[in-house]
Amino acid sequence: MQLIADLQLHSKYSRAVSPEMVIPKMYEWNLKKGIGLLATGDWTHPLWIRELKANLEELGNGLLKIKAEAKQHIQFNTTLAHGDPLFLLSGEVSCIYTHNGKGRRNHILLFAPSFAVVDKINAALTKRGCNLSSDGRPIIGLSSQEVCELVWSISEEVLVIPAHAWTPWFSTFGSMSGYDSLAECYGQFSERIYAIETGLSSDPAMNWRVKELDTRTLISCSDSHSGPKLMREATIFAKAGSDDFSFADISTALKNWQRDKTKPYIAATLEFYPEEGKYHFDGHRACNVRMHPADTKQKGVICPVCGKPMTIGVMHRVEDLAGRTEAELKLVKKQLGDFPVQAIYSETFPNRAPYIMMVPLQEIIAESMEVQSYSKKVMAEYEKLVAAFGGEFTVLFKTAAAEIAKVSNPKIAEGIEKVRKGEITIQPGYDGTFGIVKIWKDEDAAPQAEDQKEQLSLL
Repeated sequence: MQLIADLQLHSKYSRAVSPEMVIPKMYEWNLKKGIGLLATGDWTHPLWIRELKANLEELGNGLLKIKAEAKQHIQFNTTLAHGDPLFLLSGEVSCIYTHNGKGRRNHILLFAPSFAVVDKINAALTKRGCNLSSDGRPIIGLSSQEVCELVWSISEEVLVIPAHAWTPWFSTFGSMSGYDSLAECYGQFSERIYAIETGLSSDPAMNWRVKELDTRTLISCSDSHSGPKLMREATIFAKAGSDDFSFADISTALKNWQRDKTKPYIAATLEFYPEEGKYHFDGHRACNVRMHPADTKQKGVICPVCGKPMTIGVMHRVEDLAGRTEAELKLVKKQLGDFPVQAIYSETFPNRAPYIMMVPLQEIIAESMEVQSYSKKVMAEYEKLVAAFGGEFTVLFKTAAAEIAKVSNPKIAEGIEKVRKGEITIQPGYDGTFGIVKIWKDEDAAPQAEDQKEQLSLL
């Protein structure tokens, strides 16, 4: 049995998040995307936890389902292979503090097995002076180690996972305020950091180069601030048999880095192209300067236009901490089950979960139509496709292009097939600017969002 999970997102109570990030709308997007398990996000916020309790009911196994009354006004409907989508209680805290003489800013995901545990953690955080009502992802003055100590004093079932672990400004390995190792960041608790969330600007192969992560599981999540961005990255959990998944199953899979298939395990991850992430390359956005790490190491980290320090990106940071080359991983592409798409494996580390590169369906449709991805034309075509085949996941990864062409524009089917084959080009992201994916090289680029229209310098 398999379960597609997206375990990092934010509610409407976090900054710069859509007001439609509420449980009924999130559930509806689960159906459109094909997600079987979705994080609730933001359970530290007092108003959001109230909404979670009003809209979700506990199943008694650590996971939750939407209440019948919360589904009354949902208009979109389709049948998913894995049944009704479930939810997992998740929160994220922003730890800002000083450690070993350096300012640190680290984002940490917390997965909890029940509302009772969440209530106790929130009460303990409030007692420690944390202003939980300030934001869905609250800034707290506790260190990463103090967060571990606090939550595990309440329940050892809570899972602590570094969020977007390589992002320059707010992560465990961040170039601007992070650490060089999990051991340095989490101290005595580092052995209980069983998994990390890799973020949009890195892929599993980049993480496989870091030896400290050899015994950690990698998960991929969307970190979505709106419904359409859900499942731009995701994790596929698997286990033998047909019994429903539980919180204990998710916990076991995250600890099962050797992928012992007699236990729940991670079958694969779905990956946003890391070049499309907004911190992949080094650069300085204000001056439209973007650099490959090799160029930065040769020319220095100072912006050649204005003389200010550039933001050191994820690719550069991985190079700094890597204990092996990419060539040593012996990456190969193989068929993954009955998917009409190839996954990437490491022959050197066959126990690591393979991964599949993806471009979200809305982006493919938008480029085929040469319009914005959030246009009404795109959404109409998107909803037609996902309703016909049972969710975006099935459209992208399981449905033959010929079948897609029967329902939709043949050019959309062609785009999906090109993405499956990796026949795309990407202008890498840097310093907060998302990269730009282009599927059809010989045609004019589709219109880009305002933050992607800059003319970029490759120095």
